[in-house]
Amino acid sequence: MSNTSIKGITNIGQWVTWNPEKQAMEVGNGGTWLMENGLFSEYTPKSFMDHEFLNAHGQLMTPGLIDSHTHPAFATTRELEFEMRSQGKTYQEIAEAGGGIRNSVRKLREISEFELVDLIETRLNLMLKHGTTTAECKSGYGLSTEAELKSLRAIRTASQRTPLQTFSTLLGAHEVPDEYRDDRNTYIDIIVNDMIPAVSGQKLAAYCDVFCEEGVYTTQETEKILLAAREHGMQLKFHADEFVSSGGAELAARMGALSADHLMAISATGITALAESDTVATLLPGTTFFLGSNTWAPARKLLDAGVTVALATDFNPGSNMSLSMPFILTLAVIYLHMTPLEALQAATSGAAKSMGIEKNTGSISPGFKADAVVWQVDNYRQLPYFYGSNQVHQIVVGAEPIL
Repeated sequence: MSNTSIKGITNIGQWVTWNPEKQAMEVGNGGTWLMENGLFSEYTPKSFMDHEFLNAHGQLMTPGLIDSHTHPAFATTRELEFEMRSQGKTYQEIAEAGGGIRNSVRKLREISEFELVDLIETRLNLMLKHGTTTAECKSGYGLSTEAELKSLRAIRTASQRTPLQTFSTLLGAHEVPDEYRDDRNTYIDIIVNDMIPAVSGQKLAAYCDVFCEEGVYTTQETEKILLAAREHGMQLKFHADEFVSSGGAELAARMGALSADHLMAISATGITALAESDTVATLLPGTTFFLGSNTWAPARKLLDAGVTVALATDFNPGSNMSLSMPFILTLAVIYLHMTPLEALQAATSGAAKSMGIEKNTGSISPGFKADAVVWQVDNYRQLPYFYGSNQVHQIVVGAEPIL
């Protein structure tokens, strides 16, 4: 990373961003976006040859992408389960046999915090190389107060070693650990009375999330956990309606959650509830793709109902091992039937709203954090059109060039 801020990005070809004043996406051509004190300051149609400006060479410029749902704090990969799915086993069958999240929990509890930091740092840097400049990072593979704290501390330490801006989420209710399979209420009490206060006291997480799903946590259990999190100053997120419609989206809307994520099985009632709230629908098409499913989140119904949509990778060792937000844009256009412009909005301003940072991140606008990507393409439609190769030319974070 450069230690010298630039004055702006010049000789831009096309630039595309959410315009917060117009409340619409804006497509511009040419000129320079100026930067000052790590923020965008203004646009000028002029171009500059000064070495203090980054030359875009007539290529596409967008805001830095925002990955608003990731699970980077894991110890080992699970490629054996990937192979098992190729032979017909379902994600749920693997989990019931002791694989899945519980497999990752056993491995994470064995690894040292030092080793975990190195693994997370490597993953964050890979995200950055694919154009992600801000990411939400969940714990959730510890499932004990000690291991969840270890995970969140490791995320914080790794984040300090990379230019990528991160926000952490406590996901202690990702599963029920093996030792409490027959005593789930005791584990829920641990989350509420021990884990959440400890995480809050150490200021390790901005958000709290629960896997609200049939066979994991009920809506009643989810509400109990998230009410405790809210009392400790955390904002709320949901894994909701991934496999069956369980009322997760409705509960997320009623509780004022920042986002309800997955939603492949969301009901019409759930869509209406989100439309009548400020809760963002975060869609994760990489997970549907990686699990070999044909059930895609109903993006068009959500958008047509007026719901704000975000896109994210759901990077994790079990159900999506992709760190690439551009690949997620491709999936969104093909399988969620979003336009390239809708997908780009969902990966920037929509994702920022799902994290509560939409007033200063996710837009090329005066006063917003100067995070941007220059792509080796001519226009925004080419961004999801090219896939399987990294089209990043240059990344800027806080007005400082990366790569």
